[in-house]
Amino acid sequence: MKRPTPLRLAFLSLLLATLPLNPLALAIEDTPENRAAEAGRYLKATPPADMFADMAEQMAKNLPEDQRKAFKDVFTKHLDIPALTKAMKDAMVKHFTAEELKALADFYGSEVGKSAMSKFGTYMAEVMPTIQREAMSAQAKASKSQAEESGGDTEKSE
Repeated sequence: MKRPTPLRLAFLSLLLATLPLNPLALAIEDTPENRAAEAGRYLKATPPADMFADMAEQMAKNLPEDQRKAFKDVFTKHLDIPALTKAMKDAMVKHFTAEELKALADFYGSEVGKSAMSKFGTYMAEVMPTIQREAMSAQAKASKSQAEESGGDTEKSE
């Protein structure tokens, strides 16, 4: 068997030593500027105006015909999309790392991500009635519980 030369050993050692570093070399430095850039990429891949228009269209299907246009107008004509987009971007920059935002932008910019987002409005339209019903039920339970606690305190103090 042929012995490896010192040069080959050095090259192999260097290669093996740098393999664990490769993922770090691909990572984005987590700076406010990089977060903002990646949040911008994400918002470009999933424009809020398109998302709200699709969601409104799908959710309006749950309403009586004569109420649909007014409902859709709230999410398309009357919603301040630039203000909402700014709030979304600011919150993303505050709560996500640059690497997380990059992953979101990469996914939603991909064909699979675009396909998933194209179904989001339909998904929201389907679950929104349940969310609303459960939120109203929770509110009713909370009000009842609060009333019982208030009534219970009055009886104890008498």
